[in-house]
Amino acid sequence: MKTWQKIGIGVGAAALLGAVVWFSINQANKGVVTVQTAKVVKADNLISQVTASGEVKPTTYTNITAQGFGRITDILVREGDHIKKGDRLLLQENVQANADVQAQAAAINSNESGVQAASASYKAAQADLIQQEANLEKAKLDYDRGQGLYKDGLIPKQDFDQRKTAYDAAVAAADSSRARVQAQKAQLDQVRSQLDQSKAVLVRTKDVLQKTTYVSPINGIVSYLPVRVGEYVVPGIQNANGSFLMTLSDMSTVTSEVKVDETDIVNVRINQDADVTIDAIPGKVFKGKVTEIGSQAVLRSSGLATTQTTTSNQEAKDFKVVVTLDNPPENLRPGLSTTAKIKTAEKKNVVAIPIQALAVRSRKDLDEAAKNSKKGSSVTLAAPAPVSTGDPKKDEIQGVFVVNGKKASFRSVETGISGVTDIEISKGLQPGDEIVVGSYKALRTLKPDASIKVDNSAPKKIDEKE
Repeated sequence: MKTWQKIGIGVGAAALLGAVVWFSINQANKGVVTVQTAKVVKADNLISQVTASGEVKPTTYTNITAQGFGRITDILVREGDHIKKGDRLLLQENVQANADVQAQAAAINSNESGVQAASASYKAAQADLIQQEANLEKAKLDYDRGQGLYKDGLIPKQDFDQRKTAYDAAVAAADSSRARVQAQKAQLDQVRSQLDQSKAVLVRTKDVLQKTTYVSPINGIVSYLPVRVGEYVVPGIQNANGSFLMTLSDMSTVTSEVKVDETDIVNVRINQDADVTIDAIPGKVFKGKVTEIGSQAVLRSSGLATTQTTTSNQEAKDFKVVVTLDNPPENLRPGLSTTAKIKTAEKKNVVAIPIQALAVRSRKDLDEAAKNSKKGSSVTLAAPAPVSTGDPKKDEIQGVFVVNGKKASFRSVETGISGVTDIEISKGLQPGDEIVVGSYKALRTLKPDASIKVDNSAPKKIDEKE
């Protein structure tokens, strides 16, 4: 046999042997899923958080609106200025209001003079009444004495008639004086009422004049100032709002008002701790507490409360949650974007696994895996299985894949609180158990009792082509 023939036979034999080996390896690895695993450990501290976005809002703020008709003559503050309660903010034209005050002050002076004159007349009428009553008393004595003398025949009838006439005249004069006193008293009361009315009108006109000078009702900053000198403003009438002038915000107590998803709101409670970050102040975390939780859902697209809509829909909804900052910085401004991480639960020394390790499988898949297992089912339901719904395809069980030799056994578990990346396992796993944690594709398609190959090497980086 020639040399080249021997070489050809050797090469052919080697190729055949390689093919057999490759086929054997391929058949041996058929159906084997490559996975990443990790040991179950106890977490020292597991914190469950709800993250929500919102904006900075002061606890106390007020919108200044027009209090009367007129043009703005001067603006005494600028946006961003710090102001104190009672500081002047804005001036409005006051020519007419000032003239009304002066006219009413003059009317009060006139009414006061009228009160003095009426009081003097009333006193004069009272003095006259006293005199007339004295004359009446004297006339009555003369009349009574005359009656006795006339009966005794000591005086003539003419003298008696004169005394009776004088008495009757005194009675009439006294009655007239009493009526005059009442008339003067009524006039005095009238001019006094007119004086009180004029004083009340003066209070109103002074109030109108005072409202042409706008002062701050709170301590804080001028957070919004949209008006300019010379603009004409009008007050609110019935359901129409008055002209908006500016917004004042008390930044001594600052809150982060965030919108929490409806699926998370059930975990939020008053006085829970929160970490707040502000986009305008990167790198800093501000501590705070939940001080208010909205009871009405708000539509995410429109911001309207669900009670303000007449039609029902399945649109995503949020709830308002207010977090009050413990030590807000002085340079905060209303409207700054914030993110609040609310600590809803915290547990120490608990069994925890990566959230992505959790899987859901139907009861049908688990039953099939148990039947196909040659050495009995490797499917372990460590936690009680949920009550069957009657449809095996919809009857799902939550669990993890536990490494059992070269296979992945599905084990149902009960979960507790969830952290950012980990979740508590309250029942079903023990520290030291090896579970499948990746990849996502493998976990999504992995079947109970499937053959696996563990590869925990670091993933290869893909070089970017320049």
